[in-house]
Amino acid sequence: MAISIISLLMGVLLPAVGSVRRKARAMLGMNNQKQIAAALNLFALDNDDRYPDSVATVGFGSNWNWSDPTKLTGNRKRSPRLYRSMSAYLRSYIQDAETMFCPNAPRKYKYLQQSWDAGDEWDNPETAFPSDPVGGTYCFYWSYKGYLGDGRSIIVGPRGPAGGRSESKLLLTDYFGYDHWRSPGAYGSCERIKGGEVVPETMLLSAYWSRPGEVDSDRPDIQLRAGYTDGHVESYSSNDVIGMRVSITSDGTVPYTDGVGPGIFYLPASALY
Repeated sequence: MAISIISLLMGVLLPAVGSVRRKARAMLGMNNQKQIAAALNLFALDNDDRYPDSVATVGFGSNWNWSDPTKLTGNRKRSPRLYRSMSAYLRSYIQDAETMFCPNAPRKYKYLQQSWDAGDEWDNPETAFPSDPVGGTYCFYWSYKGYLGDGRSIIVGPRGPAGGRSESKLLLTDYFGYDHWRSPGAYGSCERIKGGEVVPETMLLSAYWSRPGEVDSDRPDIQLRAGYTDGHVESYSSNDVIGMRVSITSDGTVPYTDGVGPGIFYLPASALY
């Protein structure tokens, strides 16, 4: 009798505990994004109302193009006056690297804090390359340009808190995308996808959740978050998004073709209006 009662109680309590944990992680994710937005605005206050340059680039001098917007550390500096790591710009405003990590992702990248602390000097001990990139679980859109497939051509990320007429107010989002080279023909997100599986981390990139599906149909039903230049963070649905592709030109007008590159990154549609 006692065992039956305990089993009944466990059946009632476990879903409730799971719901509380999910809500707690969602609140932590919102807090992380608020801290990042605050750090960016403090940086701008100290730097002529300008946000840092994006580190999501590949190439040097005038011969460069955009890269995956999840980048925390790029492959190399785009020029001698720019940094290759986000932490080289923001480490004095954000010391704990977990702030840069989506708490609903499957697991934390094992070198997250070490790479954040090392900044431009980061060198992954598991590789032979001297300038290893680091990919995170949020997408960072300040000082960034990406290709849109809806006739708008490009999204221009904000260069500072005031922004410009052509600039979005969007600073960052949870990662939600499709057809990344690590999970072709599948949706991926740092937020847990029902029925999804874990795409394991690599030596350079974080783990995320993934589920196969057709592009822009059978989209997983998940709640996502985005942070804006005024410091607020809001939730949005995975069905209220627009797709962006990484551009192979610095002006953002030419995308990677289908089946090549990091795939589609979904942005909240409201951020583009």
